[in-house]
Amino acid sequence: MAADSSPAAAEYVVVARRYRPQSFEELIGQQQVVQALQNAILKNRVGHAYLFTGARGVGKTSAARIFAKALNCQQGASPEPCNQCDICLGIVAGGDIDVLEIDGASNRGIDEIRQLRANVSVRPSRARLKIYIIDEVHMLTTPAFNALLKTLEEPPEHVKFIFCTTDPEKIPITVLSRCQRFDFAPVEREAIVGRLQQIVEAEKVTAEPAALELLSRRAAGSMRDSQSLLEQLLSFCGDHISEADVYSMLGAASVSGIADLIENLANRDAAAALGGLEAVVVAGADASQVAEQLLQRYRDLMAAAVGASSDLFVSASAGEHAALEKTAGELGLEAILATLQILDQTVSRMRQSLHGRLLMEMALVRICSLENLSDLSSLIAEIRSGTMQQPAAVQRPAGNAASNAGPATAAAANPARNRRPEEKKTDSLASPPKKPETAAPLTDQTALGIWKQVVTVLEDAEDTNAVIAKDFKSVASSGPNRLVVTFPATYTFQKAQCERP
Repeated sequence: MAADSSPAAAEYVVVARRYRPQSFEELIGQQQVVQALQNAILKNRVGHAYLFTGARGVGKTSAARIFAKALNCQQGASPEPCNQCDICLGIVAGGDIDVLEIDGASNRGIDEIRQLRANVSVRPSRARLKIYIIDEVHMLTTPAFNALLKTLEEPPEHVKFIFCTTDPEKIPITVLSRCQRFDFAPVEREAIVGRLQQIVEAEKVTAEPAALELLSRRAAGSMRDSQSLLEQLLSFCGDHISEADVYSMLGAASVSGIADLIENLANRDAAAALGGLEAVVVAGADASQVAEQLLQRYRDLMAAAVGASSDLFVSASAGEHAALEKTAGELGLEAILATLQILDQTVSRMRQSLHGRLLMEMALVRICSLENLSDLSSLIAEIRSGTMQQPAAVQRPAGNAASNAGPATAAAANPARNRRPEEKKTDSLASPPKKPETAAPLTDQTALGIWKQVVTVLEDAEDTNAVIAKDFKSVASSGPNRLVVTFPATYTFQKAQCERP
């Protein structure tokens, strides 16, 4: 791994630039792209326009520079540039006059593209090819794309285009059809950890493996993000980087803190969960970071609950697989999915609210109330067995005929529980207790009433599925113990939502 040999070495250069890959061999995690580009050079099948797409920090611009060096190297076009000739060094420094890097965000208008069209006919001054690297090309305006079409389709023989973008969906199809497209995959965590370890050794610093593992998870497949975080740690920690330092810098809760929170939530102990949140916040964690960590942890619990291997975990390590399986078995898949919904909504709301801590506390209390889902399961069982009770004056509404009623609470399923004591007393004095009505079979005549009761339960619980359930076209019974709800032909989303288990 070579550091950037830019002449402007008098000033400090950040880690992400100093350790930028300078050859295809150093480009981590994009072997399929590397092989295709090298074979194109070896077989003399280099196209005139390339499109590199992928998330931020996965090596698109670095690959474009390496490809440009390989094509223009003074020692001849080869699968690997020499990185020693004047042309290679000029491209590394960003000062080569024949390899032009253009920022699509600040040069997005038609005037800039017209100037580019006027310059493409000018032959390169010293290299074999004039190469245009346009970063974030999706930022160009529609007129600018249209002005580029003819030049892009039939450029001069000495011109090559390399486009880089994080959002290829915004590029017109007429441009996409003129380019060879290469999709850059997110970099694997193991590859990120290996690269960070090389950088740490080159910087003469020691780091705990757990700290580098944590950085790789936080980077979410972006090599540049991981190196930027490492840059902060090198300034923050000095000669040794520990896992605790990473948690402190990121404003995240420790593994033990998150484990305690999950245990409190599993025990449905809202008071202990609020105390656990207070403990991690006092220790320096940010409430929004705690919400993100819980979301990732419950995602791993979901993966463990369905039998996935540890390779699919996003926050847990392989050694925690058995513990996650045990916890997932205790919680149950339905409770895990409901918790994920609550946390996802909370994370989204916290980004737009000034009361993030309060929203997080509300989410913890709601999660601790999810044990009331057992009432909903019994209602569903009643419908499936065909023993649904007819509604009485103060009787619990019927359960959900569809499988996806959402996390309705027991209070919503039984409005009488929410009444004040004096109201209950008044009801008992106003009318004597009634005997429960006998079970009615599920028929076409009772089907509509049952489904309307389901909608009422969802509305009382303020469940978003109530709006979907109300869009039905008809309700009928197709056989013993079978309720069929029909939606209009175009309402495919509503139908799919109600069919979810």
